[in-house]
Amino acid sequence: MKPRSNIKVWDPIVRLFHWGLVGAFIIAYVTEEDFLSLHAWAGYTVLGLVIFRILWGFIGTPYARFSSFVFSPPAIKKYLTETLFLRAKRYLGHNPAGGAMILLLLISLIITTLTGIAIYGIEENAGPLAPWLAHAGEFWEEATEETHEFFANFTLFLVFIHIGGVVVESLIHKENLVRSMINGYKRAES
Repeated sequence: MKPRSNIKVWDPIVRLFHWGLVGAFIIAYVTEEDFLSLHAWAGYTVLGLVIFRILWGFIGTPYARFSSFVFSPPAIKKYLTETLFLRAKRYLGHNPAGGAMILLLLISLIITTLTGIAIYGIEENAGPLAPWLAHAGEFWEEATEETHEFFANFTLFLVFIHIGGVVVESLIHKENLVRSMINGYKRAES
């Protein structure tokens, strides 16, 4: 039996981004009002990481680029259907469902962080938006806070779906995807 060969798929920047985002999001999610300063800094970290990841999606290594994992809606639907029947094609980089999840997570995180910065400006008269939002009024405060909470919880929901997808994909293709996001390597052959 010949040994399996591995290929470097996830560069160190993608892996640091991924695990840094995990940590910053967890800190932001669990601290909220009790540790507002820590919550705010974790939120700023999430936003900075997301902005960097978007940039890396255009100039990064091949598997990090959006062009390698943004698929059409029919391709995503086909992949999900094939996954239900446990016959989904293996991808070295992100599969169509994983690519869609990345986009959803990035959008949700942008909305979460921007509304968080807005709330910080409205309620605490702090942060970069404070000069414009400190006197926004109760309606905008409530609307922004509700939007922030919804998208924070929606992001968490997406994270659970993402983890489920990683587990299913790992089982279908007999491959430890968590390990590959730690060491950067995946099995070269299909």
